[in-house]
Amino acid sequence: MTEGYCMKCRNKVEIKDAQKITMKNGKPATQGTCPKCGTKVFRIGG
Repeated sequence: MTEGYCMKCRNKVEIKDAQKITMKNGKPATQGTCPKCGTKVFRIGG
């Protein structure tokens, strides 16, 4: 699974409901939610 940094929990977490997206500048990223608090988690890169 994919890990990201949750700003609210201040910890690395597994990204729940991870979706591959493309940012405005064309670079790949992964977006999902934190399983603990439900905050959006975002990770740049493929």
